[in-house]
Amino acid sequence: MWFASPADASERLSAVDYLSDDSIATSVFLAGALGKPLLAEGPAGVGKTQLAKAVAAATGAELVRLQCYEGLDEARALYEWNYKKQLLRIQAGQDESWDATHDDIFTEEFLLERPLLAAIRSRTPTVLLIDETDKADVEVEGLLLEILSDYQVTIPELGTITAVRRPYVVLTSNATRELSEALKRRCLYLHLEYPTPERERDIVLAQVPTITAALAEQLARTVATMRTLELKKAPSIAETVDWANTLIALGRTELDEAAIGATLGVVLKHASDQTRARKELAL
Repeated sequence: MWFASPADASERLSAVDYLSDDSIATSVFLAGALGKPLLAEGPAGVGKTQLAKAVAAATGAELVRLQCYEGLDEARALYEWNYKKQLLRIQAGQDESWDATHDDIFTEEFLLERPLLAAIRSRTPTVLLIDETDKADVEVEGLLLEILSDYQVTIPELGTITAVRRPYVVLTSNATRELSEALKRRCLYLHLEYPTPERERDIVLAQVPTITAALAEQLARTVATMRTLELKKAPSIAETVDWANTLIALGRTELDEAAIGATLGVVLKHASDQTRARKELAL
């Protein structure tokens, strides 16, 4: 059992500075209790990846991360054979029959684990983070179906490897494309949005203990206002925390026009976004 209850999940996540709401805490608890993957979907920067990291930290589990991208294939996600080492073995055994050599080179010694196989074979508590699933090609979803359904991997040369201890699986998606219904059916679904200013203030206070409540409040409300603008990239929660650390490093105790103007690049990474923010915030 990963968590005893939603309240336990909330308390333990809070202990590692991840402040959850009821929906998040309940989803995190159920994913562990039911042994089902958790699909966290929402805009970039709302804390989806951080949620998986927090679950690992809160439970003392190892975090195994598969970063998805266009062109990701089985060899990078699941496993591949160490071809160079196999070739050396073949050359060293030139006097042996091919059958003997073949049986020898397709063994554990020549197998290169990738994140999915590593998580399945782990004998210790493991959180498997499949990050930005929507960036991978549709074919990768087919690769995930067997793993997320039966927690097993089939390697033709070695047979089927079934998880001794099921990993806690978190998939994230920025919703840049629709994931398949087959994949979604295997998951619990959690939609995340940017936090309210009050919750973001509390996140800043938790992660930047030296900041004052008043400054954290100013930051949270300013960032919330920025997110209502038509920006190329809205500030993430992590960037809000970075902004707080920046102000502390500069010895600022108030988020006035001068402080915003001098540090705007911490939260807005496009020149057009900075121009729009300066105009809308009357800087």
